[in-house]
Amino acid sequence: MSASDPKVRHHQVLADEAGQRIDNFLLRQLKGVPRSRVYRLLRKGQVRVDGGRAKPTRRLSAGEVVRIPPVSGQRQTSQPASGGLPDGLEARLRRGVLYEDERLLVLDKPSGLAVHGGSTVRLGLVEALRGLRPDLPFIELVHRLDQETSGCLMLAKRRSTLRRLHEQLRQGKVEKHYTTLLVGPLRGVTPLRVDAPLERLPGAPRERQVRVSKQGRAAVTEFLRKQSWPQATLVTARLETGRTHQIRVHARHIGHPVAGDERYGDRGANATMRDYGLRRLFLHASSLRLQHPDTGEPLCIEAPLSDELKAVLERLSHSQDEESA
Repeated sequence: MSASDPKVRHHQVLADEAGQRIDNFLLRQLKGVPRSRVYRLLRKGQVRVDGGRAKPTRRLSAGEVVRIPPVSGQRQTSQPASGGLPDGLEARLRRGVLYEDERLLVLDKPSGLAVHGGSTVRLGLVEALRGLRPDLPFIELVHRLDQETSGCLMLAKRRSTLRRLHEQLRQGKVEKHYTTLLVGPLRGVTPLRVDAPLERLPGAPRERQVRVSKQGRAAVTEFLRKQSWPQATLVTARLETGRTHQIRVHARHIGHPVAGDERYGDRGANATMRDYGLRRLFLHASSLRLQHPDTGEPLCIEAPLSDELKAVLERLSHSQDEESA
């Protein structure tokens, strides 16, 4: 293919991308492409930097132009036109901005929207944002939320911001709070600290499971009761670690699975909660506390519960009032 082929991309290296190895840069650009294929592209000279071949260890400099060939099998991450988004999604994303400056974007992610598209998901949040916000040459996830979970999600607008926030996460300097509804009345004194290591089980990606295991990685969740009914308990969950499905597995471990959880929950309890209008996982990332990655100033960002989840709590309270009348 010639360099003039419209399917070939030419990417000018930004200041925040400078210093990366070309192999790592390509692995991010060509999401879903096997590492072996990326290195083969480099060996054959199909990837060029300022017109010349590049070894995998070559580090990029700001202003250089990288020629990226089209690759079959690459996960589709093209930027969709806003008109191609599902009805209402564009508006939800635009009004879901909780915080934004020149380095950081925090969104209230809708439940049901995956953070990335893939083989089973046509469109993810990141791909949608790249289409809606062509003014952002760089936008990457700082952390993840499950597809069914709503609430605060951080995205970096600079690679240096991404590095600094990842460092804060590794050091435990980002405080995450979730609002969740647990099945049944949570007895005893809270906060309840659950210290139970978690281990991933092998299986297909869509059926990935996590369990409590002595052989797992350290995981700690703190549950604080906010309101209780005979059917359920509203709690704030604070994470001391950030493992896959941590809150959901720890909630099941203490005998109070998250309401609406089709993977780790209780089918009978979920059916009961549907009578109160719950049609999704009741797990919401309600707040983040961190240091601004540029200024170091403290940030506290909050995402209110959706009207849908508020209505479930109102129905629970109304039902209790009727029973006590």
